[in-house]
Amino acid sequence: MAARMAADESTDKNGNVWVLDQQLDQPMDEEAKRLRNMYKEKKFSALLLVRLAFQSLGVVYGDLGTSPLYVFYNTFPDGIGDPEDLIGALSVIIYSLTLIPLLKYVFIVCRANDNGQGGTFALYSLLCRYAKIKAIPNQDQTDEALTTYSRSSFGQKSFAARTRKWLEGHAFMQSTLLILVLVGSCMVIGDGILTPAISVLSAVGGINVGHSKISNEVVVLVAVVILILLFSMQSYGTDKVGWLFAPIVFIWFLVIGGIGMFNVWKYDSRVLKAFSPVYVYRFFKRGGKDGWTSLGGIMLSITGTEALFADLSHFPVPSVQLAFTLVVFPCLLLAYSGQAAYLTKNPHNVIGAFYHSIPDKIYWPVFIVATGAAVVASQATITATFSLIKQALALGCFPRCKVVHTSRKYRHQIYIPEINWIVMILCIAVTAGFKNQNQIGNASGTAVCIVMLVTTLLMILVMILVWRCHWILVLIFTGLSLVVEGTYFSAVLLKVNQGGWVPLVIAAVFFIIMYVWHYGTVKRYEMEMHSKVSMAWILGLGPSLGLVRVPGIGLVYTELASGVPRIFSHFITNLPAIHSVVIFVCVKYLPVFTVPEEERFLVKRIGPKTFHMFRCVARYGYKDYHKKDDDFENKLFHNLFAYVRLESLMEASSDSDLSSLLEQQTNQSGDCELSNVSNMHHSNQVDLSTASMDSIMPDDSPSHANNPTSFIPASSQAEADEIEFLNNCRDAGVVHILGNTVIKARRESKLWKKIAIDYLYAFLRKVCRENSVMFNVPHESLLNVGQVFYV
Repeated sequence: MAARMAADESTDKNGNVWVLDQQLDQPMDEEAKRLRNMYKEKKFSALLLVRLAFQSLGVVYGDLGTSPLYVFYNTFPDGIGDPEDLIGALSVIIYSLTLIPLLKYVFIVCRANDNGQGGTFALYSLLCRYAKIKAIPNQDQTDEALTTYSRSSFGQKSFAARTRKWLEGHAFMQSTLLILVLVGSCMVIGDGILTPAISVLSAVGGINVGHSKISNEVVVLVAVVILILLFSMQSYGTDKVGWLFAPIVFIWFLVIGGIGMFNVWKYDSRVLKAFSPVYVYRFFKRGGKDGWTSLGGIMLSITGTEALFADLSHFPVPSVQLAFTLVVFPCLLLAYSGQAAYLTKNPHNVIGAFYHSIPDKIYWPVFIVATGAAVVASQATITATFSLIKQALALGCFPRCKVVHTSRKYRHQIYIPEINWIVMILCIAVTAGFKNQNQIGNASGTAVCIVMLVTTLLMILVMILVWRCHWILVLIFTGLSLVVEGTYFSAVLLKVNQGGWVPLVIAAVFFIIMYVWHYGTVKRYEMEMHSKVSMAWILGLGPSLGLVRVPGIGLVYTELASGVPRIFSHFITNLPAIHSVVIFVCVKYLPVFTVPEEERFLVKRIGPKTFHMFRCVARYGYKDYHKKDDDFENKLFHNLFAYVRLESLMEASSDSDLSSLLEQQTNQSGDCELSNVSNMHHSNQVDLSTASMDSIMPDDSPSHANNPTSFIPASSQAEADEIEFLNNCRDAGVVHILGNTVIKARRESKLWKKIAIDYLYAFLRKVCRENSVMFNVPHESLLNVGQVFYV
């Protein structure tokens, strides 16, 4: 009560405390602009593009390339009644590969990447930058100054502007869009479970063709053993065995293309007439309902296309396009044509058609290559699942779990132990439960079709908001995509009771987990925003904050980029002492794929110098990982000391003196940091003697991390005293103060809300990793502050 009265008296006397409060709660716009560097797009030589295109075969196209192992069997599980049906099915496969993977994905959707990142969450992040549709409102204008933000403006009366206004003005549409993204992501996870099962089972099934006496149970057992070995290897990282992937898949494509050419020449070259679209029409006209149902099997010819987009971060788009057009597409067309030619003469061998069509002399070498290619295809979808979960973690849509970076060279190569073992158990259950390719194929087709539909719907918004295409082009793209994918979707719905229910159940479970976690995260953030403490109240307490200031530095972690979190007031209300230096640390994830190191930290002072209070905002993209930043504390203090140096330098120096000093320092060190300070000083005249002074210093000089006070000479005794004071406090000890916030539903809340918050969200919080583990906080310097919010 006394503190509140003191605050009121201070307001009456000075009349500017509340103004100061408003100033301090503003985003760090100027600081962020000073850090922005000019982005230069990397240019690749022709030779490098060819090399990257070759490497992309092993990562991007493994799943799509192994489809010939099981497509015709799943298309005609009851046998081939008429050769014309076979020609019609081949024609549908040819035009499906042309329209979906080639035209839609490789040449259109891949261009909608988020600075090279693909997948449904990447599309969602891209849209979040062009419209305020993100459910957690922790974005501000500060973030738009990032180099990787890459957002352009458009006219207020344009179609894009009207669409954005419509999205931002309807909360229901924003929720629908989020649900759509979560559904698509859950289906990708389901495909990551089904693809290893059907790929490995189909490849190992070749043993039965070579030795028909081997039972199907033995085939399933061998497939399960291979799957266990595959998932057990994930902890070593893909780069450990990655050099094998591209050659294996490249040999695989050459083999299936060569065998296809041989079979067309040997058996029946008339199958090439399937390249005429007339046979697509005849297929549907002749087949009727049976022909429509067989589309569920033909759908498998384009599975892996969604993994192509999800794994796009590994390679530049031109290399992916080059590999598909020169190697993947022609080899797949030859492979399917060759199998069709063989089946016209041997329609009874539709089960295991691929292995039956192999010449006897090369059977076992091809079997070995096929098994290797199936493993590679499985690896691609598993890696895509890890990447998707990592993106969901950063966007607050998945419970906290351990993320291990398996490569120092490639940041995108990660391993998530909990997800790996869950996917392995489900994959083995699917393999051992169904024991045949047909039902697993139905399940895989359902998952892939839904992902494609979600991508199409997201692409409509991307074309309008990001590319600003004419509405006629958007209509043409949407119409063609929905006609093809809607047709396939109607076919896979007919097979829901024949295995198609599996991805629906898997996706439903993951969707509930993701949506409940996101809902709880949003509610917690809203309550923290609503209950944050006024800065005027804090400043009204005086330099001692009404407590004993003990030696040391307290890092108060908060999700708020402005204002004082409630845990701080809770802390100082219940404890009689606080550290001599207090730094509010906000670790914030943004809808960008990465935040450059030199733009990561924003630092400012809170209140007068005598308070020794600062704010640091550490910004990360969904491909960055805070725990991997082992030197986080050193970098934070480097930026803090740099801020104090520059603050004093700009206070003490005139324009001419500062320019002279900057020129001298630049000539001596060749460092561009101080020239940025000059821009800061000239572009924004700020009264640095006031309590709201803001400044910033980029951390792009690792050599200073261990000795952050040595690179700029002290310009005043006051500065030297403060630097010494901060150093002494740091030596006395650094304590990490984390809020252990528990949210509960109010008594008058509806039943579904109570179940979601009090049971599901509480259970997920209990089983997921603690914040201290995610922030890499040493246990001996951790202090948890508990609080309960009722939502």
